Amino acid sequence: MNHALWQSVLGEIELTVSHATFTTWFKNTELIDSNDGQVVISVPNIFAKKQFEVKFNDQIKCVLEKNGVKPRSIIYTINTSSRTSRPNRDSDQITTSPLIKEDTSTNSSSYKPAQSNPGGLNPRYTFDNFIVGSSNDLAYTASRAVASSPGVKYNPVYFYGGVGLGKTHLMQAIGNEILQKDPKARVLYLSSQTFVNEFMDHIRFKKKDTFSDKYRNVDVLIIDDMQFIAGKEKTQEEFFHTFNHLHQNNKQIIISSDKPPKSIPTLTERLRSRFEMGMTIDIQMPDFETRCAIVSIKASQSGITLKQDTVEYLATNIKTNIRELEGALNRLLAYAEMRGIEPDISTAEGLLGNIRHSRPQHITSKQIIDRTAKHFQLDVNEICSEKRDKHIVVPRQIAMYLLRSELHLSFPKIASELGRKDHTTAIHSIEKIEKAIKLDYLIREQVSSIREKLYA
Repeated sequence: MNHALWQSVLGEIELTVSHATFTTWFKNTELIDSNDGQVVISVPNIFAKKQFEVKFNDQIKCVLEKNGVKPRSIIYTINTSSRTSRPNRDSDQITTSPLIKEDTSTNSSSYKPAQSNPGGLNPRYTFDNFIVGSSNDLAYTASRAVASSPGVKYNPVYFYGGVGLGKTHLMQAIGNEILQKDPKARVLYLSSQTFVNEFMDHIRFKKKDTFSDKYRNVDVLIIDDMQFIAGKEKTQEEFFHTFNHLHQNNKQIIISSDKPPKSIPTLTERLRSRFEMGMTIDIQMPDFETRCAIVSIKASQSGITLKQDTVEYLATNIKTNIRELEGALNRLLAYAEMRGIEPDISTAEGLLGNIRHSRPQHITSKQIIDRTAKHFQLDVNEICSEKRDKHIVVPRQIAMYLLRSELHLSFPKIASELGRKDHTTAIHSIEKIEKAIKLDYLIREQVSSIREKLYA
C-alpha cells in the first residue's frame, strides 16, 4: 500500500517540477510508513533530508492529502542501507544516491592517483557524484546510455561547451562505468595534445606500428579538447584513419571540444562529417537551481551545512563555470575554518565581493514587467490588460509579486503599474503567489528564473 501510494504522489509531483528537480531529489525516496497520521519518508542523505524539510514538505503534504492521507506530521529519515563510512566526519554524512553521492575518493582506503588507474582515467569521476540539471541533463542521459552499451547506441559522442562545465567528468565517468562492468575492456582516455605529441614522436623517431597499435586496439577511445588537433593536417589524417578503424569495428569513440565541429574552422571537412555523424551535445552553464545544488552538496561533503541565503549568494553571483563556483566555495570554507567563524552570507560577501558579478544598480518596474512577459512569451500589453485567461493571470500575479519583493512598492503603486485601479487586486495576487511558492515548485522555479535574469 505504501509503495502504491508513494508512486501516486511521485506521479503528481513529477508533473509540477522540472525533470532535473525530480531526478535529483525525488527518484531515490520511499514511503516507509503512513499510519496514525504520521508519515515517514526515506531519503538518501542528510542534505536531501534538509531540502525536503525546507523546500518540499508543504508540497508533499498537499499531494498526500489529495491521495486521501492527512498527515499530522511528516518525518524524513535517512536510508542507512546505503551509507558509507567516512573518517573524521560526523554521523550526518552524505550517503549514496544516483545523483548525489559522497565523493569517497579522498578516503585513504580507496583513493588512487589518476596515473594508477587503467587507461588514464581518474576514478574520482563517476556518474554518482555528477550533479544533473537542465543544462546537462541530455549529456548525462546520453552518457549513461553509452556506458551501458558502448559502440551501439551513440557513436561517436561529441560533447562541447566552455571550460569547467563537466565535459571531462562525464567522459571519464563513461570510461569508469564501462570498466566497472567489464574490467577487461580496453579503455583509453587522453587529451588531443597528448595524441599530437605522440604522433610527432612517432614521425620523428620513425617508430614502426606502435602508435597505430596503441590507438586502434582499444574498445573505447576518449579524447578531450579535440580543438587542439585542428590545423595540424598530418595529425588530422592519422586521427581520421584511427576513427574509421574503430568505428567500422563498433568501438566507442567519445570526444570533447570547446566548440561544435562546424565552428572549428581549421578542422578538415571529412573529420567534421565524422564527428557530426553521431550525437553532438551542448553542455551549458548550470541554471540557478543546479548551482545551488552544487554549492550545497559540495559543502555537505565537507561536513558543512550552509544557510540557504549563503548558498543563493554564491549561486547568484558566480555564473562563469562550475570550477569557479567550487573554488569560491572552497575559499569560503577554508577562510571560515581558519578564522573559527561561520561561513555565512556576511563572511561570503566580505571574502568574495571582489569576484562577484555586479548586479545592475537599479531595477525598474518596467524591467520586471518586461522580463516577466518575455519569460511567459507574452506581450506586455497582455499582462497589463483586463484579460482573465489563466495563461495571462498567473504571469500578471508573478509580476506583482516581484514588484513587491524586489522594489518594495506600495500596493496602490503596484496596481497602477499593472493598469489596475483597485489595489486590493495587488494584495490578493501577491498573497496568492506567496502561498504558491511554498506549495508549487513550478511557480517557485519560474519566479527564481525571472529574478535571476533580472540581475544577470
